[in-house]
Amino acid sequence: MPIIEIENLKKSYRVYQKQEGVLASIRGLFHREYREVEAVRGVNLRVEQGEFVAFLGPNGAGKTTTLKLLSGVINPSSGTATVMGHVPWKREDAYRRRFALVMGQKNQLWWDLPAIDSFRLHQHIYNLPTSEFERTRDELTEMLDVRQLLGQPVRELSLGERMKMELIAALLHSPEVLFLDEPTIGLDVVAQHKIQQFLKNYQRERRTTILLTSHYMKDIAALCKRVVVIANGQIRYDGSLSGIIDQFSGDKIVTLQLDDRTDFETLQKPPGLVEIEPPRIKFRVPRDEVARVLGDVLDLYQVTDVIVEDPPLEEVIASMFREASQQTADVPAAGNGRSGR
Repeated sequence: MPIIEIENLKKSYRVYQKQEGVLASIRGLFHREYREVEAVRGVNLRVEQGEFVAFLGPNGAGKTTTLKLLSGVINPSSGTATVMGHVPWKREDAYRRRFALVMGQKNQLWWDLPAIDSFRLHQHIYNLPTSEFERTRDELTEMLDVRQLLGQPVRELSLGERMKMELIAALLHSPEVLFLDEPTIGLDVVAQHKIQQFLKNYQRERRTTILLTSHYMKDIAALCKRVVVIANGQIRYDGSLSGIIDQFSGDKIVTLQLDDRTDFETLQKPPGLVEIEPPRIKFRVPRDEVARVLGDVLDLYQVTDVIVEDPPLEEVIASMFREASQQTADVPAAGNGRSGR
């Protein structure tokens, strides 16, 4: 039985359309115009126990809204969802003790106090036995190499150090399900790598079910075998990372290493040219024409090396997002509602 089950989940917001100007503002006191915003549009998803799933999408795609629904922070407009058999928005204590939510742009630690004080507060909130709390705390601080920072006020920590403390606070009660919303946002490359390695090792050892949102492809590639792409509130893809390129990219990138004697001034430029950096030339070829094009190219140029590769993952996903946005733009917008104050 899946540990997370979502069926036709929807969430829409009624947003007040404020008009410019003093007279328009006064009219708005008595006669307001609203716009319906569909943040999540009929999401269906099943996640098995122990899976590490990436939830990928552009800003405003519905990723964070979905995580908030699954963690019970907000209620849906319609649809159903269960996590470990619980309906999240019922906010049962039995459920809240079994999951954790970490948001990269939100702090759960007391800013002016040392992290250890916030950890002790979590111990009392979750009613953790002292021996269990200390064992878990010591294990996590050792894994993240922050034990020496426990007595330092949170405001004095670097962004990467604060995120490590946020993760520790979320994991002190050993949740069975972990929702991570942009945990490496704003971090430098070194801090990102350390967080990635920690999450990878922790998930492998504990078999915790993790749903991760991130804009960083390196996070996704390093951690997740399964990727769910959401755009404009709808799931556009659910499968492996490599499958995204196979399904959504119709091209290959061909790089030729030409002979040093090649005259690049008079060189016949191939169709789909991407760049020329002597002695290399790079161009784009439709997947089903690679063999034919390479045959023609080898007759034209003195080639010393050939590389055929897929387009960058970021490029393919960005193309998916643009296509999804265009499809949404072609659909008539929901009408404005009106309401008197």
